[in-house]
Amino acid sequence: MVEYQHKEPKIDDISVLEPEATYSYADYLRWSFEERVELIKGKLFRMSSAPRRSHQGISSAIARELLYFLKGKSCKVYYAPFDVRFPENSEDPNAHTYTVVQPDICVVCDHSKLDDAGCKGAPDLIVEILSPSTASKDLNEKYQLYEEHDVKEYWVVYPGEAVLEIYELQNGKYVSQGKFVKEDVVTSKILPGLKLDLSEVFEDVKG
Repeated sequence: MVEYQHKEPKIDDISVLEPEATYSYADYLRWSFEERVELIKGKLFRMSSAPRRSHQGISSAIARELLYFLKGKSCKVYYAPFDVRFPENSEDPNAHTYTVVQPDICVVCDHSKLDDAGCKGAPDLIVEILSPSTASKDLNEKYQLYEEHDVKEYWVVYPGEAVLEIYELQNGKYVSQGKFVKEDVVTSKILPGLKLDLSEVFEDVKG
């Protein structure tokens, strides 16, 4: 006797979701509404609908420099929308994976973490560009998430101030390597040889 799997219907209206419920990546895959969301430990977080022009410019500049630097190298650069799943165990199925986020930019050096759905496991480097609606999440929930899952470097960009802060994982905890401004050239411990000129990254930021 053949068993038929019941196919769960798609959900195209975010308002039917319970904000306080716990959701999995399997639930996430059923959502077809236009609004972008992330799951952190099963909790639903809305993303900003349309990043500001300065956000887009900064993201493009950083991604462009990383792509150029990594051309021909093993590490790969990806930028939103790109799903990064953080299962508690690498073999956890979708129904038992409760965290999926869309970093602005990430660098993945371990190709075994990559599949057609995105990245399953911690990227080596993540860049988040703050916006008014996501700043608290990026500085709190995501900071703790990336630290907990051993993302080696976490770059936080403050667009209004034209500042980039780099956190480096040391003994399982993030340690700030400093806040860098428009006049600085930053480097990366996990990407030896990279030199990112922040005057180009913040070229369109006034002040």
